[in-house]
Amino acid sequence: MDRLEARARFHELRKADDLVAAVELDEIWAALATARPEDILGGWKGGEFRTGHPLEGMLAEASWYGKTFAAVHDAKPLMCRNEAGELYSNIELGQGEASLWTVEFRGESTATMVYDGRPVLDHFKWVDDTTLMGIMNGKGIPAEGPFYYFFLERAPEPPHGSPRAGEGA
Repeated sequence: MDRLEARARFHELRKADDLVAAVELDEIWAALATARPEDILGGWKGGEFRTGHPLEGMLAEASWYGKTFAAVHDAKPLMCRNEAGELYSNIELGQGEASLWTVEFRGESTATMVYDGRPVLDHFKWVDDTTLMGIMNGKGIPAEGPFYYFFLERAPEPPHGSPRAGEGA
């Protein structure tokens, strides 16, 4: 699968109501371009692929909006909405926040969010100029998974209640 085919298939699967096979997401991942931490700074709206992973739906229960990468050492992995609809960094759920690093995953070095309080890594690759595909990995997860697959779309402007990148939270 080449990069253009991977992009097209990614966007199809993103809209799918049915379960998506992890093997198909892995094929897409393999064709995508790696990312650099400094290139993904800013606000991102997130979503998940339905693969049957045990984490599926848990972020929605927490009113997860997405992620904010204010700086490489200031990443907010769990931007959620409160009852008033305002965004906040859910430090309790994430047991802290995170940093962006370049980490090797599946033989490629790519932007990876390293959580402060959990042995969890979120690896990112570019789908297109405004979309990232993510794979959550961590301690205790075998090399073949199961992984949690998700995506991020660059927020066109800071959503209500969210600081701009670099303005803190």
